[in-house]
Amino acid sequence: MTVAPVPAQLTDELSGHMAGFVQHLASEKRNSPRTCESYHRDLNRLAAWLVDQHIAQWRAVSGYDLRRYVANLSRQGLGGRSIARHLSAIRRFYQYLLRERQATDNPALDIRAPKSGRRLPGVADVDQLNYLLDASPDDPLEVRDRCMFELMYSSGLRLAELASLDLNAVDSKAGEARVVGKGSKTRILPVGRKALEAIAQWLPIRAELAPEAEAALFVSRRGDRLSHRSIQARLSRWGVVKGADQKLHPHMLRHSFASHMLESSGDLRAVQELLGHADIATTQVYTHLDFQHLARVYDQSHPRARRRNPRNDDGQNSEQEGSA
Repeated sequence: MTVAPVPAQLTDELSGHMAGFVQHLASEKRNSPRTCESYHRDLNRLAAWLVDQHIAQWRAVSGYDLRRYVANLSRQGLGGRSIARHLSAIRRFYQYLLRERQATDNPALDIRAPKSGRRLPGVADVDQLNYLLDASPDDPLEVRDRCMFELMYSSGLRLAELASLDLNAVDSKAGEARVVGKGSKTRILPVGRKALEAIAQWLPIRAELAPEAEAALFVSRRGDRLSHRSIQARLSRWGVVKGADQKLHPHMLRHSFASHMLESSGDLRAVQELLGHADIATTQVYTHLDFQHLARVYDQSHPRARRRNPRNDDGQNSEQEGSA
């Protein structure tokens, strides 16, 4: 596991406990390397700030110090969600320090991140996605790319879930895929007919690229597991080459899956299960998307519901037109 580099000016006391915490996450909590790196990176940032404030020990940090740190992060342009992630890492770190008797309290417990506007995920139009996924591949790697994107949209996969899929995770006869999501939780997802057809087209090409010992379903030209960055780049390229109206990224396919499923079924609990959300509140963002869609249709269709524009086509105020 690689971890973020420790700033050279940190004291042994600051850096040593961070290293112990990351080891605790990896060995005892069984957190993924990516999660461990994220925690270490956030704590490094705090530790470097503490050095600038002439604070050399974790037990010397107060709630007041952390409020100043949050204000500093905000001034640097971090949004509420990013700051909340930092605070979550700090709270968990201090829980570890308390267990190790290296702190007497958790100064981050009562600190809250500033609220930021809730960003709704981008969603592609159904017709647009059908057009893009029905486009013919021009070479063997594009056969793989279309297969990946069909599977992401068919089953609502996260980028990490797609990249980690093994060959034996897809049961084409049953039309199912076994996916390992956040927290190493496994769920069984249905796979649509179009995605199954795309997998059947990809497998003979994969057999020519991948060595027998390679378990990954999606491999590169060299035959090794395709990286997250490569999948993102290939999806972006697919959109450009095939004529997408907007930039494509993996989360857009997942969000589109969720929104389109909810529009059709109205079953929030089912969509929650398919997405692998632990909390249904996370899934409820798609009810906002669905309402926005309905509101747009209503505004555009109902003769007495269309919203007023500041000016109509001839440059006069719509208020004046209405009173004429």
